[in-house]
Amino acid sequence: MEHTIQAIGLIHSCYTEKFGIPRQPGLVKSAKGAVELLPPCNREEMFKELETFSHIWLQFMFHEAVSDGWRPTVRPPWLGGQRRVGLFASRSPHRPNFLGLSVVRYLGLRKEKGKVFLDISELDLLHGTPIFDIKPYVPYSDRVEGASGGFVQISNNRITVSFTPEAEASCQQYQEQSGRELKSLIQEILEHDPRPASQRSQQREYGMLLWDRNVRWLAEESGFTVLSVMETKSR
Repeated sequence: MEHTIQAIGLIHSCYTEKFGIPRQPGLVKSAKGAVELLPPCNREEMFKELETFSHIWLQFMFHEAVSDGWRPTVRPPWLGGQRRVGLFASRSPHRPNFLGLSVVRYLGLRKEKGKVFLDISELDLLHGTPIFDIKPYVPYSDRVEGASGGFVQISNNRITVSFTPEAEASCQQYQEQSGRELKSLIQEILEHDPRPASQRSQQREYGMLLWDRNVRWLAEESGFTVLSVMETKSR
């Protein structure tokens, strides 16, 4: 049985490219964005009492993975990219229907210039991601006590992150202009080391795009140093 589904919203995210996005939601508390609701799902009554929930589930499409197709086995970053597992034992974006599920913190509904938005944080979603469904997170049923995480283990170790005076000043200026806490966002992302497993022994300069800023940082044995934060073309 076939059924066509349409996006009910689009993500506005601090992550404007895939590099730098955390591997799961909730890891980067400073990550903020919004769901722009599309007709006919941009009616306020559809979200009545959603504010009584702290978190929501977002069902979405890995839209930038579609052109690559799907694969029956994958190399999860949790295993250092060295071991293959079955696709359905992973959260790889390369899936038959390219669907993903993410839980994010809900900050409230906002109307702006005739549009309706759901403000969210702690997200792991790329700017422009299509949203297909929204549900409240219900702790008594969605959190399973004693559940096993398989090969997915979160390390408590954090990379040491420092900023050059120029980079710190740029972050401060950007926060004053936009209200966005860019420095804390950069720090939380880098503490979890966004590099692919194959590059984690390399000491060199990297870059990532966050909102409308290009962040350049140096990976060294002792930690990461943010070198510069520069303006890019506005989105």
